[in-house]
Amino acid sequence: MVQGMAPERPETSRRALILGALGIVYGDIGTSPLYTVKQCFDSIGSLSPTVIYGVLSLIAWSLLSVVTFKYVIVIMRSDNRGEGGILALTALALRTTSRTGRRHRWILCAGLVGAALFYGDGVITPAISVLSAVEGLKIATPVFEPYILPITIGLLLALFLFQSRGTALVGGLFGPIMAVWFVVIGALGAAEIAKEPHILLSLNPYYGIRLLIDAPWPGFILLGAVVLAVTGAEALYADMGHFGRRPIRIAWLRFVFPALILNYLGQGALLIAQPDALESPFYRLAPDWALLPLVMLAAAATIIASQAVITGAFSMTNQAVQLGYLPRLSIRHTSEQTVGQIYVPGVNLLLLVAVMGLVLGFKSSDNLGSAYGIAVTGTMSLTTILALVYTITVLKWNRTLAALLFGFFLVVDLAFFTSNMMKIEQGGWVPLGIAVFVFTVMWSWISGRKSITKEHARLSMPLALFLQGKGPVSCLRVPGTAVFMTSDVASVPTALLHNLKHNKALHERVVLMNVRTEDIPRVALDRRIEVTALDHNFFIVKLDYGFMDEPNIPLALAACGTKEFSFDPMKTSYFLGNEKIVVKHHSAFTRWLRHIFVAMANTTLNATEYFRIPVNRVIELGGQIEI
Repeated sequence: MVQGMAPERPETSRRALILGALGIVYGDIGTSPLYTVKQCFDSIGSLSPTVIYGVLSLIAWSLLSVVTFKYVIVIMRSDNRGEGGILALTALALRTTSRTGRRHRWILCAGLVGAALFYGDGVITPAISVLSAVEGLKIATPVFEPYILPITIGLLLALFLFQSRGTALVGGLFGPIMAVWFVVIGALGAAEIAKEPHILLSLNPYYGIRLLIDAPWPGFILLGAVVLAVTGAEALYADMGHFGRRPIRIAWLRFVFPALILNYLGQGALLIAQPDALESPFYRLAPDWALLPLVMLAAAATIIASQAVITGAFSMTNQAVQLGYLPRLSIRHTSEQTVGQIYVPGVNLLLLVAVMGLVLGFKSSDNLGSAYGIAVTGTMSLTTILALVYTITVLKWNRTLAALLFGFFLVVDLAFFTSNMMKIEQGGWVPLGIAVFVFTVMWSWISGRKSITKEHARLSMPLALFLQGKGPVSCLRVPGTAVFMTSDVASVPTALLHNLKHNKALHERVVLMNVRTEDIPRVALDRRIEVTALDHNFFIVKLDYGFMDEPNIPLALAACGTKEFSFDPMKTSYFLGNEKIVVKHHSAFTRWLRHIFVAMANTTLNATEYFRIPVNRVIELGGQIEI
């Protein structure tokens, strides 16, 4: 959406997008200096100047290679009509595969695992970000220490309760606050660098490589903390559809990246001069008089970072529902002007419970640091693999060059991932457990829907055979229009057969409605509707939506008037199937997955609400189906 208009956008609009990107895209990675440096030196257990140079070199070159080179320059080229993110990339990679092939299954599985890991990251980010910011209060005075957890819980509770009102209310403040944040952290770092200019030597990759060679095992463990500097890199890609490629790149290269480098080097310079500042090197950069204002600014910045992750979880859920990877959920749109402003009550509640549990369970950002990193590095690795598949099969890049380029990215990603796997016992099991739960839910839903479709195909009657028979001619035809929702327009919907069997009548006009979700973000209105007229006043209406669109059946039917298909909403009835699903005897594992699917199917959002169908025009017909 934004992407296609970028070249013609006036300078003032581009500046607004850059400012907006600072608030939404860079909140997570922008607040990493709060805890990254301390985590790094805690993990390696040494504060010698050589080690400090090596750690800072690894941080700087991780930002350069992973964020700048991989995401900003390369990965952001793999956009799905302007949209990014792991599910959008999965849809791109699936385009050249057969739905029944093994390759399709493996690509789909990789995409689902990446999406599941995203939720694991989405739980930890609000907890560690806000907690690390509030912990700055105890640096100002120990009097605040007993109140760190209550203040953190209060801020997070307010954040999650606010979601139902929509982020549009404070969205205008996000960019300016984060702009101030980056200016401040850059200035604090630059002031310390001026006192210890030799810290600039750490920009030489030699020091990072030397550290890994001299102490391979501690260096390997260290990578699990260094990766904290690049958490949030996926947001650059995932939020591309909101701001466009160019504003995100400009914001990173001209503003965010320099500010982060200055702050990390400043913390290193401080540690060389004052090793005892390791307790909180970020806050020790500030003079005493500026400490409390910095804590308040950090709290605001981390809340913004958390808001971005929560919004990302809502957006990911919406895409998964549209693509058929999750059951229908209640999704509320909180802004009439902004398309992407949505609120998912069920996801918000689950995130709230999980985040509160993490804060109360781990109690400090140091402890949470052990749980952070596995999810995001797993998602990064899978993004690299899917991007390689897409660039070779769809973009037709040279296989050798693509393999070398993405092979380098994958080596870096897997180094970070395997290092973080060493932290499973210390808390890394939390995001992995969340990811396993989410993946199981999605895989159960996908496999269950596939079984339902096969069973319907086995029991259904071909539509052509039905229309050739005596049924449509001999039965009573009553005034009005009947709309039957169906996933297979070549077969007679079960609800239609039930209606004919029990009521012995058909409406004078029968519409078989098929709603499809394409692997692109949005489908233009002029190509959304396809109407096919059949014998006996039967019609097939196919509706195509993108995975970011909002299905609305009455609105679509009203638009059919432009295709010589008149529609009177007061004379239209919608027939929906309401089937009871029974699980057949399977292996223990398959049966377990089927029961999860049945539980979700029984609690999924009613099709009436999801498709915006008027409740007083709906007729539900029940039945039973075995899977």
